[in-house]
Amino acid sequence: MTSKNSSDWKSAITGYRTYLELERGLSKNSISAYTRDIEQFAEYVEKEEAVSSPGLITMECIEHFMGYLFDRDLARNSQARMLSGIRSFSKYLRLEGILTDDPVELVESPRPQRKLPDVLSVKEIGQIIGGVDLSRREGVRNKAMLEVLYSCGLRVTELCELRLSEVDFIDRVIQVIGKGDKERAIPIGTDALNAIDDYLAEYRSQIIPIKGSEDTLFLGRQGRGLSRQMAFTMLRRAAISSGVRKTISPHTFRHSFATHLVEAGADLRAVQQMLGHAQIATTEIYTHLDRRFLREQIIQFHPRSGESAPVKTADKKTTKA
Repeated sequence: MTSKNSSDWKSAITGYRTYLELERGLSKNSISAYTRDIEQFAEYVEKEEAVSSPGLITMECIEHFMGYLFDRDLARNSQARMLSGIRSFSKYLRLEGILTDDPVELVESPRPQRKLPDVLSVKEIGQIIGGVDLSRREGVRNKAMLEVLYSCGLRVTELCELRLSEVDFIDRVIQVIGKGDKERAIPIGTDALNAIDDYLAEYRSQIIPIKGSEDTLFLGRQGRGLSRQMAFTMLRRAAISSGVRKTISPHTFRHSFATHLVEAGADLRAVQQMLGHAQIATTEIYTHLDRRFLREQIIQFHPRSGESAPVKTADKKTTKA
């Protein structure tokens, strides 16, 4: 496995970052995650395997790195993600002529764990939205953000970057730019539209946007768009105020949006389109959640479920024969 071109790790990783941005069209967050994983891989193989340049990567040093991750008790999903990043990096190196063969080809990927996401009930969603402190000036904005988050199942970045011009009050849809700059239209409910109306009238009309943020829907007091961290903090405060004692993030709202649709009988392809999933297999996790919900209903309400859950029984009445 010889290299056609010499390349040091730093320049190779810099070139890889450019490749991810220009050739793959990945988001900034994805590029940062891929690059961070490769930097960790490079640090290990340089120090532990004496691999001085990426053109010297071998299957053995990759397997040793995967063993190192396993010994650190890194979750299998994270191990699989790291290997996926190394596979992508290897492809880039071959395109550049730095590697001639694929050292990752025969490396077995850890089987990922399929963890079912936490889901809130409809009642808990209502409690959290109701827990927004409307006495604070930005309360009307925070309520609108949570209504939109649940109504449309957005990712937190999509919520923070949503544009005013992308909200169609007549056709009652929003246009969202998702992962890979893919655009999708999502119906938006009455409660969310009403909350946006209140926010525009009571808060945003009093804010002067900074240059470049004129079309950003949700703004802070200084006229800037909100960060992901600000959205996380806002949601956690509302959850604490509501008394809902679960680990909650904006993604929990997204999972709940999809789960509630599937439970109500929504078509899985329609849910896939609204979530912006590239593969239907990603959306199918919500069928597992739906089965779990149905199982809980059987345990709770069926008199012969075989479980120990208490069952309500009707009062006995005596009748004459």
